[in-house]
Amino acid sequence: MPGKPRASRRDDILATFVRHVAERGYEQVSMADMASELGMAQGTIVYHFGSKAQLLRELEENYMRRRIADLKLIWDQLSAPDERVAALIYATVLMQVVDRYATIATQREIVQLADDPEMQEIRQMRDELAGMLTEELRRGVESGVFRPVDVGVVTVQIFGSAQWMWTWFDPAGRRTAEEVAATYIDVFLGGLLVDRFALSRLTDPAGPMPAVVRAAVAPTHKVAAS
Repeated sequence: MPGKPRASRRDDILATFVRHVAERGYEQVSMADMASELGMAQGTIVYHFGSKAQLLRELEENYMRRRIADLKLIWDQLSAPDERVAALIYATVLMQVVDRYATIATQREIVQLADDPEMQEIRQMRDELAGMLTEELRRGVESGVFRPVDVGVVTVQIFGSAQWMWTWFDPAGRRTAEEVAATYIDVFLGGLLVDRFALSRLTDPAGPMPAVVRAAVAPTHKVAAS
């Protein structure tokens, strides 16, 4: 039986960088340490990426492309605005499990996006992701599913609430990702929905909503240890 194909050196370097950023923070990452761990010359890393900043750009770009692709898959399965908002929250929390190192790395280093002109495309992808949520909130308000709210502020609240999750959420802890997400959904959609009757269906950690989300995101990511 053929063995699993070995990742390329470039893939190995990027995966190691992602883990180091998640564990140490970008400023503390040493290319010399990475080279030593990988058993290669530091010049090999420079050959493939040029600089540590370029490694960060690729980390961020790859992560955002995965997130947008995941959400589009989920959107194909769900159409109602309340379902899509709930699904986005489930997906956001599940990233702490199925794409943990990259999620922590991007959450730790979001400030690095602010001034780097080379990060413009990545900022645009972040705006696209946020825009997908804003549009569902707007649809929900216009259709009478959600109460009239400032959808821009709610978008920031939902994404902002997950920004520091890496500091406290433990995938091996007593609360599963689905249970944590269900609590978030209960708070956010509980305050948004005009008719709260559907809330129990959206907040069931063992129900159809998280199943749809996990089916969309899990096959595209390698499960990473915390």
